Amino acid sequence: MTFGEQPAYLRVAGDLRKKIVDGSLPPHTRLPSQARIREEYGVSDTVALEARKVLMAEGLVEGRSGSGTYVRERPVPRRIARSGFRPTGGATPFRQEQSDGEARGTWESSSEQAEASGAVAERLGLQPGDRVMCTRYLFREAGEAMMLSTSWEPLAVTGRTPVMLPEEGPLGGMGVVERMRAIDVIVDNVTEEVGARPGLAEELHALGGVPGHVVLVIQRTYYASGRPVETADVVVPADRYRVAYHLPVK
Repeated sequence: MTFGEQPAYLRVAGDLRKKIVDGSLPPHTRLPSQARIREEYGVSDTVALEARKVLMAEGLVEGRSGSGTYVRERPVPRRIARSGFRPTGGATPFRQEQSDGEARGTWESSSEQAEASGAVAERLGLQPGDRVMCTRYLFREAGEAMMLSTSWEPLAVTGRTPVMLPEEGPLGGMGVVERMRAIDVIVDNVTEEVGARPGLAEELHALGGVPGHVVLVIQRTYYASGRPVETADVVVPADRYRVAYHLPVK
């Protein structure tokens, strides 16, 4: 087989990937052994091994101890709807992260005071080390972990107020907009930036992924008259979900 200018291991991985996608290698099928790949494609053991590593990093195959490497079941991506407009009448944390009116889910959370890291301080217009309330969420839909969120709020804004703890008090469990309004902070803008990266070990453990899986990271910040009053990182498994935005034309 002639491989041209592309590295041989990528060409082998590409051919195997095509077979997985078109169903020639269906889910739960054992991937050809390293020796079989070497023989079929006329490549070295090193090339065969690197090709298998590529497919594993892409989440297309998984190793089973003492058994070999198998094609993974490919989930059908579901939609996470996002919008700058929040439902009227109050928005729970799940609702503020998923604007689809049909979405229903539960969440677990924990809050603690912390010092703002350099990155968080920059996003909130603070000095590194300034005190913030850090809240971590795990969202579930039909019992399945679907999304993580870590939010930070400046204690200079919420400290010593009834909304200092997002999940406690008279407005516990409500959205950022409603909670801030209760202390006369009027949120008038929200921005979101979407990126992708390999998931961290603890993220993939919580979301049911495997090492090497990619996650989407939505970096969200709420503003009141230009001042950041909350920022969050929302983490979504890229192989199971697609992020869809509602962008009204003004």
